[in-house]
Amino acid sequence: MELLKVHTLEAAREKLVNAMEGKEPKSIRLNLLKSLDRILAQDIMAEEPVPAYRRSMVDGYAVISGDTGGASEGLPVLLRVVGEVSMGGSSDFIVKAGTCGYVPTGGMIPEGADAVVMEEYCELFDEDHLAVYDSVAHGKNVVSQGEDIRHGEVVIKKGTKIRPQEIGVMASLGVLEVMVYEPWTITIISTGDELVHPSLRPLPGEIRDINSYALSAKAEAYGLKVLNVMVLKDDKEPLKEKVLQSMKTSDLVMISGGSSKGKKDATSQIIDEVTGGNSLIHGLALKPGKPSIFGFDPSTGTLVVGLPGHPVAAILVFELMVAWLYKHMTNQKEDHSLFARMTTNLAGAPGRATCQLVRLIKKEEEYYAELVHGKSGLISTLTRADGYFIMGQNQEGIKKEQRVEVFYL
Repeated sequence: MELLKVHTLEAAREKLVNAMEGKEPKSIRLNLLKSLDRILAQDIMAEEPVPAYRRSMVDGYAVISGDTGGASEGLPVLLRVVGEVSMGGSSDFIVKAGTCGYVPTGGMIPEGADAVVMEEYCELFDEDHLAVYDSVAHGKNVVSQGEDIRHGEVVIKKGTKIRPQEIGVMASLGVLEVMVYEPWTITIISTGDELVHPSLRPLPGEIRDINSYALSAKAEAYGLKVLNVMVLKDDKEPLKEKVLQSMKTSDLVMISGGSSKGKKDATSQIIDEVTGGNSLIHGLALKPGKPSIFGFDPSTGTLVVGLPGHPVAAILVFELMVAWLYKHMTNQKEDHSLFARMTTNLAGAPGRATCQLVRLIKKEEEYYAELVHGKSGLISTLTRADGYFIMGQNQEGIKKEQRVEVFYL
């Protein structure tokens, strides 16, 4: 099937979401220590406050703040010591007017006290009395109950990528098992009669395979599980057979190359046939990345994608469509971005959105976006870029000093 009608990026995304409704990734329960870098499939709600009791931020003496008013090095306040809190123990005494009690860092604040004077500003006058050389306000050096996490608060939202800090928070709440999304399984097929393994020296007319390596790394960076990677010739029937086999085990089958309108490019026909005519998108109104094809097979629940053969175009379409879809269906946050000023003018591409690679330069307190030029077949342009921005298909261009939103690669 020819590329008769291209879809805007927004329309293509909406079409994929609608087609895959009800096909969200499954979730499984994992031990907390096994959940690092996985995506949460549930909200984590605090069943108790953290901390569960008022505690001291310093080694010192728990006091009633009003008792320390006017205290200084030249005129200390004398308080009676009525107890000591041991680390890990509860306080068994009450602080009343004119009294105090010792507490270690992290120790429980005794009833009646509302502040802690650091040990450095205190001196034992005798066994039962303390000279205080510092005036403290209400709440000084005290962490209140629930000050870190309130009871009933949603602490970590569904769709969060679990980092060491999230594991620490969940441990503080006694959460030792969590529901996480099972990653999509993916098979990557790089096609082309000209492709050879990177270990070989290409003959005239041949090139080393790039896309199977770059796309595998990209997929794994987003948490997808790469089941198989293969390089095949542009022969329709063997290629179709490999796609059908892969659809039995993979949530996503990605074919790189063979999606343009050359006489040997059979990817479009294959996707039509293996999805039972359920091809969704035959081309994107995007530069680079126009010859991109997407189909969905309801019987196996497999998304079949035809990416351009040019490495930069393939990587960018993967970012903008495949990775975006996975993040959308697992409730993940939007990509990290920042606003930067253009260092030069850039003309638009009529009828197509432009995905432009840029290098970020920081000058004083502001970032600037410098264009990274290069054709979509030149992989080195990606190594020189920090990110990209998208210029809308109806924009005539962007002027120097204009601010653009740059998404990190």
